[in-house]
Amino acid sequence: MTFEAAPLFTDVHPAPLPGSAYWLRAEDGVRIRVGCWRPDGAKGTVLMFPGRTEYVEKYAPSAGALAERGFATIAVDWRGQGLADRLHEERRLGHVNEFSDYQRDVAAVVDAARTLRLPEPYFLLGHSMGGCIGLRALYEGLPVNAAGFTGPMWGIRISPHLRPVAWALGHMMPVIGQGHRLPPGTIIDSYVLTSDFDDNLLTTDIEMFDMMRDQLTAHPELALGGPSFVWLREALQETLALSRMPAPNLPCDTFVGTNERIVHVGRIHQRMDGWDDGHLHQIQNGEHEVLMEDARTRAGIFDTLAHRFADAA
Repeated sequence: MTFEAAPLFTDVHPAPLPGSAYWLRAEDGVRIRVGCWRPDGAKGTVLMFPGRTEYVEKYAPSAGALAERGFATIAVDWRGQGLADRLHEERRLGHVNEFSDYQRDVAAVVDAARTLRLPEPYFLLGHSMGGCIGLRALYEGLPVNAAGFTGPMWGIRISPHLRPVAWALGHMMPVIGQGHRLPPGTIIDSYVLTSDFDDNLLTTDIEMFDMMRDQLTAHPELALGGPSFVWLREALQETLALSRMPAPNLPCDTFVGTNERIVHVGRIHQRMDGWDDGHLHQIQNGEHEVLMEDARTRAGIFDTLAHRFADAA
């Protein structure tokens, strides 16, 4: 694998250690981006799988926290978001053709980590959609010693009376050539740029909320809006399929806010109740992005993950 340097925006809230970014090509030719942070003497590498709408730079503070605890980090811009190839002419639309395509990106990230000689062993940290992609990757042999998840999208929070409607529209709209349309209740512009901090669904920490807003204001090319009906169809199918599979056989810590309002909390409890070497941590008053909560909360999460990863090394 050959690498071409990619932009890594460090003008807004950079990591406390230098990083680098590279373009990768998945096996189907889609170009994605990875960001890497490697502290001296790192004792392993965390594969950071972000959620839908996210981008490498958002996890610079997380990479710094992991570096303080002795771990390198490689984060990815999934196809269709960040600086990776967008998959629709309306670049603000969150879209993927098939959820299995994300596993092509996973394979490219693992190959990149090995080619860059990032220190082994490897560990997984998946947030939201990245938690869904990461869980599937574990079943497909992702070479990690332990996993961590935050607000994992193992189901989507939809009102029970609207769930059949979501399934029906997710399947019908692509059939009639409208799969690129936005589902009801979603908008084409970035949530962070169009929402007030008060009662937002992501974080209770205004500094982290401002960080996300500052990053997207400075670099609007990173922004992403609502998902397409095709993405919705694929996400519903994938999360249902994963819910029917037994827990993987490796150590795992999962964190979810008690005020989670984006993903299906019941699916998280169901999954972790059946994970023999897994532990569920509930973050009091936390919203969806617990890695973007206050400094004390973040430190506690990273301490727990560092202990788990070190024990599994």
